Amino acid sequence: MKRLIVALILQFAPASATMAAGLIEDSITLPARFEGTFGSYTANLDALVIRPNDSTPHPLAVINHGTPVSSIERRQVLPKGFRAQAQEFARRGWIAITFTRRGFGNSEGAYAENSSVSCDSRDYEPVGRASADDIREVIRLMREKPYVDGSKIISVGRSAGGFATVALTANPPPGLVAAISFAGGHGSSGTNHVCNEIALIDAFATFGKTSRVPMLWVYADNDHYFSPALAQRMVTAFTEAGGNAEFIAAPPFGTDGHGLFSRAGTAIWSHYVDAFLEKQNLKLVDQPLPIEDHVRYPTGLSDRGKAAFLDFLDAAGHKAFVISADEHFGWSNRRETAEDAVEKALEICKNNTDRSCSAVMIDDQAMP
Repeated sequence: MKRLIVALILQFAPASATMAAGLIEDSITLPARFEGTFGSYTANLDALVIRPNDSTPHPLAVINHGTPVSSIERRQVLPKGFRAQAQEFARRGWIAITFTRRGFGNSEGAYAENSSVSCDSRDYEPVGRASADDIREVIRLMREKPYVDGSKIISVGRSAGGFATVALTANPPPGLVAAISFAGGHGSSGTNHVCNEIALIDAFATFGKTSRVPMLWVYADNDHYFSPALAQRMVTAFTEAGGNAEFIAAPPFGTDGHGLFSRAGTAIWSHYVDAFLEKQNLKLVDQPLPIEDHVRYPTGLSDRGKAAFLDFLDAAGHKAFVISADEHFGWSNRRETAEDAVEKALEICKNNTDRSCSAVMIDDQAMP
């Protein structure tokens, strides 16, 4: 199946093969300072910066990830997993940084977001404040960069990263002028089940008491982590306590709307973001920089399939991408072995077609 061979150049490219003209990408380490039980300590945080390639300081957008349940998966979260989202903000004139918090990926420090050992007794306020501390340190360190305009900063997060962003607005760092939460929350333990919902709602209410930063909250109608009913209860608790949030109930997205803030959802979520930032007088460019795409995709992939393939290239852990003779596909990552990744990807592909599916890429190796 030579027509399906993926260009091997992708194995060695240090950055995504899709990039807007006029942008540069840097992997950096940030020496963040924290207070612990035995005093202050430093933890190096792994980060990826995508920014306009010029000599002018630009405002800062910090992109924040969610929280996988298992410790193994947490160590497979990498900044490049949010490369596509960071790129969209950079295309709009922002210095975009995506990073991993303590205990995730290659970042140092102990995992600071463990709410409790019992599902029924989760306490979310300390979790939110701990994760917000990581964002706050990233902002402090990035404001020292000569290419950052520290007077205009936004924080953007998905899931637990959205929750951390809400917590950040309750005690905002200098320069934070707006914030965006996609599917923000914590404690999902299964489809439409959240540990101790009341404590999560109470945490949002507590943050709302001191949060005054303008926020955008977006939840898709088919979010299987935080249902529309729960999302409404959370935003009500936050705003009735004094928080400033514009709430958008987005239409269903894919099979689980929790993934709306993704490469595949860009056409939808970027519209919400553009409108919100313009309301806050934070529109930086008339038109986003154009994308240059140098990827050689498996033959016949739809636009959705191409977006999935790009996500696959940025994914961490053992992974596999498979495709069928009638051009359906499936992919999997964060598996314990490459064999596990192939098995799961094949299962996904075969759920959509009666034709045979075969791997075109395993880990970072193209298949002959």
